[in-house]
Amino acid sequence: MMKDIAILGAGSWGTALGVSLSANGHQVRLWGRDENKLREMAASRENRHYLPGVSLPAGLRPTYSRQEALAAAEIAVFAVPAQRFRAALTEASPYLRAGQIIINAAKGIEQNSLKRLSEVAAQVFPAGRYVALSGPSHAEEVGLGLPTTLVAAAGDRALAEIAQDALMSENLRVYTSTDIIGVELGGALKNIIALGAGIADGLGFGDNTKAAMMTRGLAEISRLGLALGAQENTFFGLTGIGDLIVTCTSVHSRNRRCGILIGEGVPPAAAAERVGMVVEGMFTTAAAYELAARERVAMPITEHIRAVLLGETTPRAAVSSLMTRGRKHEREEETLRG
Repeated sequence: MMKDIAILGAGSWGTALGVSLSANGHQVRLWGRDENKLREMAASRENRHYLPGVSLPAGLRPTYSRQEALAAAEIAVFAVPAQRFRAALTEASPYLRAGQIIINAAKGIEQNSLKRLSEVAAQVFPAGRYVALSGPSHAEEVGLGLPTTLVAAAGDRALAEIAQDALMSENLRVYTSTDIIGVELGGALKNIIALGAGIADGLGFGDNTKAAMMTRGLAEISRLGLALGAQENTFFGLTGIGDLIVTCTSVHSRNRRCGILIGEGVPPAAAAERVGMVVEGMFTTAAAYELAARERVAMPITEHIRAVLLGETTPRAAVSSLMTRGRKHEREEETLRG
């Protein structure tokens, strides 16, 4: 059934989702902060800055007015950086209705509060019906219509199925989940490991190193997730290992690209600037480190990447430190509790 949908965030991911939803027959309005870029998009029918080479369907209309975007929207999709989500939802809330379906496509943990984005939404707009959208998906490929799988997660399965029905297409397969904690944490924490995988690539290490980084990284993600109430099997699905694989290996991954630059000797802040888009892993590393300390969960990879980002150690020294840690059984639970 055709729906009226607003997308807030006219970057690469918001645009790609808009293209996909419009191709499904929905009426889509795409809101962004830069009025000049939106005018250019409307005229050229292309987001040349963030998603070049992808044509915008006729049913996708860029707009600079939040009120216009949200006035008739049955679904509001937020595709802004995780650290901007609270502000974006606050600014949009005067135009949202009680019972509004909110699909959040960002992946991250809010700094300072250490809240997952569903928790932020519950604070800012408790009258909304929240769905987390995650999974192994790069905007560049979704925009081109390449086969992709996602997960829509909500506490209410029927709500997740509304998002599933809106998004499903020949090229976009969407599964549902009720483990919103696990889905959000998997999507956020894999960005830390992708930074590490990129650092290893930048240092000139090989596939063995990357495989170790990803596998032990997944163990860290699972440990913290379980401590925070997630279901373990979620981390072995699309929003766990699936998203981890694509983010650690893809040329499209901004976290991996930033890590490569750091491994090559570029200072972290300069590396993020050279990527040219928000590198969520830079923020999530700090938040995850604090969460792990609070929950008394050992996350050595996260700890060492944080030290690299803060300039407390070098990438090569961090790898050496990880490799020379005390002996462990592979399935030994690493926790600081007790």
